[in-house]
Amino acid sequence: MKIVLGSSSPRRSELMRLIGYEFIVAVPYINEEIEEDNPINYVKKIVRKKGNFINCEFSSNIIVCADTIVVKNNVILGKPKSKEDAFKTLKMLQNDVHYVYTAVLIQYKKYKKVFVEKTKVYIDSLTDEEIELYIDTTEPYDKAGSYAIQGVFGKYIKKIEGDYYNVMGLPINLVYREIEKIKNGGKYEI
Repeated sequence: MKIVLGSSSPRRSELMRLIGYEFIVAVPYINEEIEEDNPINYVKKIVRKKGNFINCEFSSNIIVCADTIVVKNNVILGKPKSKEDAFKTLKMLQNDVHYVYTAVLIQYKKYKKVFVEKTKVYIDSLTDEEIELYIDTTEPYDKAGSYAIQGVFGKYIKKIEGDYYNVMGLPINLVYREIEKIKNGGKYEI
């Protein structure tokens, strides 16, 4: 029984290795532009599209797909398209609270489960100079919300309420428990 991680994210691969699994990576090439205002529904739709793409080739394996979004005032903040976009996003997030949602799809044969983990993140006050210094690094440009909690930006995070690994892109405890249930022949919810 092989595990397939449907993600191009190096962080998700790192977290799957942290759990202790051997797996192969398959990148889901999907259009992530969908009409959906509700953040939870949005992230679930994206992860289902990823899962459907991966399932076409790896249907007899355990498939794990995830998608992470940052939400402030019910607005979804994606990956920055430019340095200016990253600056604007971080300016909006600083000295306030926002939420990180990660939807995870785990599929094995007829079994499919999608769940969403939510973490509340508190960002410290940032000067324009601190934001400029940060966006001059390469770190913010492939991350929802324009920051990486596990990177240089971590010094600006006052606290979180919820799963740290969720903010990185994969709630590893929930993923581990679900995969172990499948591997050990647990009861499947269809």
